[in-house]
Amino acid sequence: MKRITLIKGDGIGPEISDAVLKIINASGLSIDWDIQTAGADVIEKEHTPLPDRVIKSVMANGIALKSPVTTPIGKGFRSVNVQLRKELDLYANLRPCYNLPGIKTRYEGVDIVVVRENTEDLYAGIENQIDEDTAESIKRITRPASTRIAEFAFDYALKNNRKEVCVVTKANICKLSDGLFLNCAREVSQKFPQIKFREILVDNCCMQLVQNPNQFDVLLLPNLYGDIVSDLCAGLIGGLGIAQGANIGKDYAVFEPVHGSAPDIAGLDKANPTAMLMSAIEMLNYIGENNTALKIKTALFDTLRNGIKTADIGGDYSCSQFTDEIIKRLRCII
Repeated sequence: MKRITLIKGDGIGPEISDAVLKIINASGLSIDWDIQTAGADVIEKEHTPLPDRVIKSVMANGIALKSPVTTPIGKGFRSVNVQLRKELDLYANLRPCYNLPGIKTRYEGVDIVVVRENTEDLYAGIENQIDEDTAESIKRITRPASTRIAEFAFDYALKNNRKEVCVVTKANICKLSDGLFLNCAREVSQKFPQIKFREILVDNCCMQLVQNPNQFDVLLLPNLYGDIVSDLCAGLIGGLGIAQGANIGKDYAVFEPVHGSAPDIAGLDKANPTAMLMSAIEMLNYIGENNTALKIKTALFDTLRNGIKTADIGGDYSCSQFTDEIIKRLRCII
């Protein structure tokens, strides 16, 4: 039996975690869940939002499924997500974005994979208070990190029958930092002649995405641009409530929805568990449970196709009702 860390998070995290556990259990797959808590709810007792026990659990199990954790804006503790990525060297953030059935969007046929470098850039957290009126953040880009994320993107494209990798930078302005990232991508592209390679500036990329997203296949970006563009892509397919994510390193992988903890609706049975479930489906594929992943995905898509949706995507079903409808269809498949 596979042992997997489950980080329940805070806000709506426990609700959508329980919904996904219920669905996976209904599939018949046995998983030994190592349940961990993190975030604002554990600070008073353990004096940190990310206790060492959480890191040790992921290191021991190698795989984790994580729900959202609140990150304060402009004050308070640093992002738990950023800390996890740094501690476990989860250097690749993978964000597949494609249309789901039953969810009306401006565009059809969107199928974009965002590959985001996950460990450096401005997210390294190198900041200084110069004086009372001045603060600075240092953007750090290195050759090793840029090369390995480019290799990840091209390798992913090759293994998943993608046709093109498009590197996204602002190298016309940040000539040294983004220039280094771009040059590393160019060098790696030479090793993958089967995959088409192109370059685009991040501002132009954003414009092109909202005009014609179907032209893009795999996007390769530094950390900050990747964070922004991946959310833009989520908007193209219906919003963050259905957007999946994965953070992958050499030894560990953490799968998580990309939306926030939504404390304003916590405990009200209004949360949408789709993004968490989509992330779990990717996790199941990652560990080789492809058959179970396909059955759950089929049940989810059939539920959406029949107009059964939570409020954030145009429906009126509660989190628990939506979960029960997926399980009903899953049992017919099994």
